[in-house]
Amino acid sequence: MSMKQTSQTGQVAFTGGDVGPKRSSSALTLTAALLGFALICLDASVVNVALPAIGSSFGGGMSGLQWVVDAYTLAFASLMLSTGAFSDRAGASRAYGLGTAVFTLASVACGMAPNLPVLIGARVAQGVAAAVVLPASLALVRQAYADPARRARAVALWAAGGSVAVALGPVAGGALTTAWDWRGIFFVNVPIGVAILVLLVRAPRSRRRPAPLDLPGQVTAVLALTALAFAVIEGGTAGWAAGAVAVVAGAAFLRIERRQAHPVVPLGLFRDRTVTATVAAGAAVSVAFYSMVFVFSLFFQQVQGRSALAAGLMFLPMTGLIAVTNVVAGKLAGRHGPRLPMLLGQGLAVAGLLGLLYVDAGTPTGVVAALLVPMALGCALTVPPLTAAMMDAVPAERAGLAAGMLNAARQVSGGLGIAVFGALVSDGFVEGMRLSLVVSAVLLAVTFALSCRLAGRPASWGGTRGGRTSRRTPPPSATAS
Repeated sequence: MSMKQTSQTGQVAFTGGDVGPKRSSSALTLTAALLGFALICLDASVVNVALPAIGSSFGGGMSGLQWVVDAYTLAFASLMLSTGAFSDRAGASRAYGLGTAVFTLASVACGMAPNLPVLIGARVAQGVAAAVVLPASLALVRQAYADPARRARAVALWAAGGSVAVALGPVAGGALTTAWDWRGIFFVNVPIGVAILVLLVRAPRSRRRPAPLDLPGQVTAVLALTALAFAVIEGGTAGWAAGAVAVVAGAAFLRIERRQAHPVVPLGLFRDRTVTATVAAGAAVSVAFYSMVFVFSLFFQQVQGRSALAAGLMFLPMTGLIAVTNVVAGKLAGRHGPRLPMLLGQGLAVAGLLGLLYVDAGTPTGVVAALLVPMALGCALTVPPLTAAMMDAVPAERAGLAAGMLNAARQVSGGLGIAVFGALVSDGFVEGMRLSLVVSAVLLAVTFALSCRLAGRPASWGGTRGGRTSRRTPPPSATAS
């Protein structure tokens, strides 16, 4: 018997055997998968608070610090378009083991980096490995639980691990940087990676399945996104040249995708206005959330002179409530459909961003921390329903592809937002920060208008089918916001 399962976190399709593994083996597999997913989510947020310390060690200015974040994010996001298919071809357990091993070794390279270029290169390797780990980790959960009810609970735990990791990232980064050194944020990955590999030994081996790979599309996508980020971050003559490369690579990508039988990004999906609105909203939310964590990590330390630990603790009020808000958003979407919580979330995020416009160097740090909460909660309220709406809008056989596309768009947008806003604050921090807030608010206002056009409650979310009531429960959010 072969079964397929998809999730909002990746584009994988994965299969289970005829007989589910023993309960103890299932628990070990879930633990290994949860730890890996939490690890890659942690590394997406833990580094922000450590950036000033990294800058003090290596120099390189704002552009170097932006690359420390974006090297990971862009590699992770762009390769996630294809790593689901790779996981199928290699087998989830093999792909997961390979990804975890590479991630652990890359973390050692980050911690031992003698200069900024080596650190950035090691961050790229981390991002590549993370792109393999994410879909393979969920595939392992799927193969470990044949019973749908137990599988649903396992996936919820897996998703919660990512939410907790994102929430703890800034605090852990500040604590490790203060108590040890910025290198500690990478070395702490090593024992976790080793533990995952030990647990993985007990996991059942996964079957290999044929899955199409769109290598030309993947290569041109990576080239276009990297060139675009380089153009924004570096500027100058080199930036203009990189911008031209991005345009040419982007045009080639679109041409390739129109002709591919199995494209990494099915452009025809965008003919559905729900797909367009949800991808746009997901991108805008990521720009607001991830870019503001980046900007305010620097603000607390470089403008207000706080320690790395204090800066990390300032994010605890906003991140600590995200997981709870994700659950509330899922319940609202299940009861009212995705449009209402999406509109509430985006509206709250816009209000929160505008409230932060009053922040300057003299604003008490505790007040700034409190003002960050509405923006973060608005983003957390938006993501689960938009993910579920995306899944509802596409045919079942394309749900995995659509999910990978949505999450890649979110990660890429967050990385490009960091590139743009980092450039803005480098020319005057508070003024650049305020402009970044306005840009984020405008993007969310535009997607709010797009979300108004969504159906209030699609048929599959609630209604009568064949004389009985049917209601779809939206999938859990895989990332905190």
